[in-house]
Amino acid sequence: MLWIDPLYLIFMAPAFLLMMAAQWYVSSSFKKWSRVALRSMVSGAEAAERLIRYAGLYGVRVEAVNGMLTDHYDPRSKVLRLSPRVYQGRSVASVAVAAHELGHALQDEEGYAPLKLRTMMVPAVNIGSHLGWVLIFLGLFLNLLRLAEVGLVVFSLGAVFALVTLPVEFDASARAKRLLQEAGIVQTETEIKGVNTVLNAAALTYVAALITAVMQVLYFALLIFGGRRRR
Repeated sequence: MLWIDPLYLIFMAPAFLLMMAAQWYVSSSFKKWSRVALRSMVSGAEAAERLIRYAGLYGVRVEAVNGMLTDHYDPRSKVLRLSPRVYQGRSVASVAVAAHELGHALQDEEGYAPLKLRTMMVPAVNIGSHLGWVLIFLGLFLNLLRLAEVGLVVFSLGAVFALVTLPVEFDASARAKRLLQEAGIVQTETEIKGVNTVLNAAALTYVAALITAVMQVLYFALLIFGGRRRR
C-alpha cells in the first residue's frame, strides 16, 4: 500500500518535514509579532481600509471571516476577508497579513497575469487532485500504462498550480511591504522587520508546497516509468 511503501517515504518524508517546519515558522512568527503593537495603533481591518483608499480600490470591501489565518481575497466578489485576529488585532502581524491580502486585490485590479492564470487553473486542479491518482493506480493495477500516464499528467496540474502560485504570493508580499511604509502604517525599523518576518515565513509555506507537489509527481512517475522498464 502507498502509505507503507518505503520508496514513498524516501520521496515524501523530507518534503513533509519541510512543510511542517514551514507551518511552525508561520505560526510562531505570527504569534510573536501579534504581541508587538503598532505605533499607529490601527487594526488589520483599519489598515486594509486605509490601503484601499490609498491605492484607489474603492470597489473592494473588507469583511471578517471565522477561523485562524483564513484570510483571503475573493476576486469574484471583490471582498477582502480577514480572520478575527487579523481583523481586530492592532499588531505588526495583523497589518502584515491584511496588507498581503490587499496585494492580491491590487493584482486583480491590474489584471496581473499570474493571478489570472492561477484563478483559471482552480477548477482543473480541484478535479485533477482527486482524479489523477485514481487514474494512476487504476492504470497500474490493470496494466494500462497509457491510462496511468494520463493520470500523471492530470495529477501534475497540482505542481504547476503550486509553481504559478509562487510569483503571485511573492508579488503580493512585496506590494504589502511597500504600501505599509508608504501609507505610514508601519513606521519603525522594528515594525518593518516584523512585517518582513511574517510575510517571508508565509512565503516559505508556498515553497514547501511546491516541493511537496513535485516530489509526489516524481514518485508517481517512477512507479509508472520504472515499472515499464522492468517489463
